[in-house]
Amino acid sequence: MTTHEAKTHLSRLIAEVERGEQIVICRGRVPAARLVPVARAGEGRRRPRVGVHTSAPVRYKRDAFAPLGEKELTEWGLT
Repeated sequence: MTTHEAKTHLSRLIAEVERGEQIVICRGRVPAARLVPVARAGEGRRRPRVGVHTSAPVRYKRDAFAPLGEKELTEWGLT
């Protein structure tokens, strides 16, 4: 593919590369560049579907949201 063709059809070429194709771009008949997919962190892993749990549920102690006592309020400088 020539540079002119690549400029004209860049969106289509990017779509092809995203599907795994590699495209060689030439200046005249001389290969000048290769268009290849970018390796991404976590390649092969896809985002989970909405509603799919990806980790264990968070657990809190029973008193996690209980009001602070006088001692805690004083220690935190809130009294």
